[in-house]
This record gives sequence, structure tokens and C-alpha cells, in this order.
Amino acid sequence: MTAATRRAPFIDYGSTPPVEGISKTAPHLANYRRVYRASESASDAVKKAPEPLSAYLEMYEANNARHVVVKARDLETTFNFRIKNEDVAAFCKEHGPRFIGFAGVDPNKGMTAVRELEFAVRELGLKGLNLQCFENKLRINDAKMFPLYAKCIELDIPVNIHCSTNFSAALSMDYGRPSYLDDVMVHFPELRVVASPPGFPWVAELIAVAWRHANVNIGLVAIRHKYLAVANSGYEMLLQYGNTVLQDQIIYGSAYPMMPIDRSLAEVDALPLKDNVRQKWLHDNAARLLGLS
Repeated sequence: MTAATRRAPFIDYGSTPPVEGISKTAPHLANYRRVYRASESASDAVKKAPEPLSAYLEMYEANNARHVVVKARDLETTFNFRIKNEDVAAFCKEHGPRFIGFAGVDPNKGMTAVRELEFAVRELGLKGLNLQCFENKLRINDAKMFPLYAKCIELDIPVNIHCSTNFSAALSMDYGRPSYLDDVMVHFPELRVVASPPGFPWVAELIAVAWRHANVNIGLVAIRHKYLAVANSGYEMLLQYGNTVLQDQIIYGSAYPMMPIDRSLAEVDALPLKDNVRQKWLHDNAARLLGLS
């Protein structure tokens, strides 16, 4: 891509850099590698480069990324696994303002989790909270989540909530039903949420939740974006509603290394979207969520 054809800036709402401490995979997610094998193999050129981190950083530079969100996770009480807030914060600090970190805390830890979230935001400089509720063996509307939702409102940060099926054979897919998020928004209408991945197999249900609650965004993360335009894929309604009444509530994410950035962006570019809507999906909606000018 030359300077003359350099694409407009975009924001990638979900990416995992190839660095120790952040890119590790928990054993309970082994089945994900089977499900996503074909997609992830497209990123081999970066992953197998002599210096994978340099290749990763250059991938975003070449595609003119404005910001990239990197998320921590805490599953210590359920799977003895953690991607530490300190590691995510250190990566973002080392590699400049392009990278924005989200904290990960374990709701099963009670007030300890609330204190860790406040420290991560006020002292480490992280800008949001990441809750993969199914990995904590909690539904989205479990009362253990409520102190964290309240703290997010107090700190004025968004929360990423896993809202879809999951592919861990050890965990129920029911944890991620969008109707549980609807319950949360009734009690916490000020909460700013990104529901991602985008609800499969309850896509219509998630659309209804987002339509009801303007503070609910839908993150197009961990999916092949081309399937939004494929009949009977289960994602078609996202294209229809995301191009119209929900155009201000759709947020793009690559879930790298699930997809190399250039291929992921090309799939979004190929969708039959209005130009101003594509700009919202790729940049403006995330910029507003993250409080960027």
C-alpha cells in the first residue's frame, strides 16, 4: 500500500500481540484452535516471521491503524489462568499511543476484583474492562458482576462482554445469551457496553437488545466479516440493521491472529455498506466509545 493509496485510519477493537504473557492460550480453549484453524492459518506469515512482534507492529503501521485494543483476562478462580493487567499496560506503554489496553479482573474474587479494576484504570492507565463471562462460569446478569458494572460507570470506562456461543467443550454456551445483557442494561442504563462476538446463534436477540439500549454496541470480533453478506450464515441481520438503525452501534475488530489485518479489512470493504456507515464501523463508533477526539 503506497502513501497515495493509504487507507483512512481505523480502530481495531480486538487484537493479541505475539508477546510472552499476552499471546498464551489457556488449555480449556483448545477447541478454539480446531474451530478457527483455517482462519488463523492466514496469519502464519506474521506469526512465523523472524521477528513476529516487528511484523505485527508493521502490519498495523502499513494499514494505518489509529488505535488497537489489547485485552487482559483473569480466570484464576476457574482455570488458574491470567493475562495480567500489568503486562497489557506495559505493552501499551512500550509501543506508544496506538495501543489501548483493557483490564481483566475475575468477578469471583468479589471486592478484590473491584479494587484491581480501579488500580488498573487509575494507576496502570488501562481504558476499559474485559469480561469473558463464560470463562468465569458466570452469566452476564450474575449478581457477582454488578459491583464491576457499577465501578465501570463510576470510572467512566466501557466494558467488553462476551456475548455469543463459546467453543470450549468444558463450558455451557448459555453463559453468553444476549437476553442476560438486557437484564443488566435495565439495572445499569449508564453502562457503556460492547457485546462481542456478535451474538451467534442469538444474533436477532442481540440486535433487539442493542436496539432497546443505545449504550449497547455490537463488536464484530472473532467472525469472518464476509459472512454478514452470505445468505443463511446466521449473521445477515447484522448487515441490514448495522447499515440502518444500528449504524452508530457497530464496532470492528479483527481478533488477530484469527485474521491478518489486511484480509479482515478487505472483507469489511467488500460489504455493501454506505460509505459513511463503513467509516462508523471501522473508526467513528469505537472512537466515541473510547472517548477519543
